[in-house]
Amino acid sequence: MPSTAVIQVKRGIGDVVWHLPFIRAIAAATAERAVTFLTLPSTRAKDLLAAEPSVGEVIYFEHHGSELARGINLVKLIALLRGRKFQRIWILDRTIRPALAAMLAGIPERIGPGDGLQRHMITNAGIDPRHFRELAMDWLRVLLESMNVPVASTEPDLKLPERLLAEIAARYQTSRPWIVLALGGSHPSKDWPDAHHAALLDTLRRRTAGTVFLIGGADNSARAQTLIARSAGAPAVNACDLSIVEAAALLRRADLFVGPDSGPMNLAAAGATPAFTLFGSTPVLGYSRFIHAIEPEGGQSPDGMTRITPAQVMARIEPYLSVTK
Repeated sequence: MPSTAVIQVKRGIGDVVWHLPFIRAIAAATAERAVTFLTLPSTRAKDLLAAEPSVGEVIYFEHHGSELARGINLVKLIALLRGRKFQRIWILDRTIRPALAAMLAGIPERIGPGDGLQRHMITNAGIDPRHFRELAMDWLRVLLESMNVPVASTEPDLKLPERLLAEIAARYQTSRPWIVLALGGSHPSKDWPDAHHAALLDTLRRRTAGTVFLIGGADNSARAQTLIARSAGAPAVNACDLSIVEAAALLRRADLFVGPDSGPMNLAAAGATPAFTLFGSTPVLGYSRFIHAIEPEGGQSPDGMTRITPAQVMARIEPYLSVTK
């Protein structure tokens, strides 16, 4: 069992993806060349990191909820950490409770950024608080480098089983390029209006000789079917029934991704697929060279997604419609 643990408390699939380079760098600095990764069930990390050599094990824990629930979850986390007898833990978050749990569990070496009260619970010096004005990816790099752990690249390059990639290739023996459109988002303000989706999908199907896939999970399956029925042209596939790892494999095999700032976008970038991302209401992410931002005129706002037009998106992706990876 790895003697080093890495813990992060953010909820999303994308959070696993952009933490990966830092997890790998930490693992590379250990004798076992692997770590135990503790995170929330909503990240689906057990599925996504099953083929990741730097992660020996993924352990889920609960973190959020009411004050009572948080207290109970803290006690459970302390017991979990104490039982595993880790020698070192990296806390890739600015919050207090993971650091407090690690301290009360008796883990000898506790490494964290040291924001606020957390500084009293870690064994390293922490980093200059001015770095917390930066994006998390930036201050995480500073944290690791302060501990002489270099981060060679922030590209996630998600590892997936070859068997799974072969299965996806065999399942969809359709014309190239493969263009994936993502529906939905973690918040309604991140989603794109159906009218915009419909207009883009219809234009795409008339201009490409490839195949358009729609993904977004089971909740968006009926929506995808309706959008496909409202358009015509090149083949379109409702792929909303794919599991999270199957979707990751499709995105790795795909030639182009278009969609909102979402889990699928992060998986596309992690699969080295050009990801044209609609940043209407959220800041642009710059951790990967495969993320190509499409922003509304005038900048991000709560209604920013509605101000990104299908014509604007089409103009950006047009040069890629005949390109395969």
